[in-house]
Amino acid sequence: MSESANPVLDQIKEQIEGNPIIIYMKGSPNAPQCGFSARTVQALMACGERFAYVDVLSNPDIRQNLPLYGNWPTFPQLWVNGELIGGCDIVTEMYEKGELKTVVSEAAASNPAE
Repeated sequence: MSESANPVLDQIKEQIEGNPIIIYMKGSPNAPQCGFSARTVQALMACGERFAYVDVLSNPDIRQNLPLYGNWPTFPQLWVNGELIGGCDIVTEMYEKGELKTVVSEAAASNPAE
């Protein structure tokens, strides 16, 4: 086991593994800084579960490296139980079909809050 050559990727891995539901977005859930982040976080908040977020605008290292980590070029990015769910279009579509609530509720149930 060697140390990663990129500490930012290590930080991202820790965030994703340490939070059952995490969204990487522009801005914050209460003050999104782009329409895609706003729509995605609205759908996520409507599911009624707690989630973590990272503002990629105030974390330029994460903004630069996350696309490498998840092989997904754009923001926002929703991760649930260590897996990339997707960005705005996918999350919004899942929400409209009722799938997002199921995925998010199961993740929250399998990882009860402290």
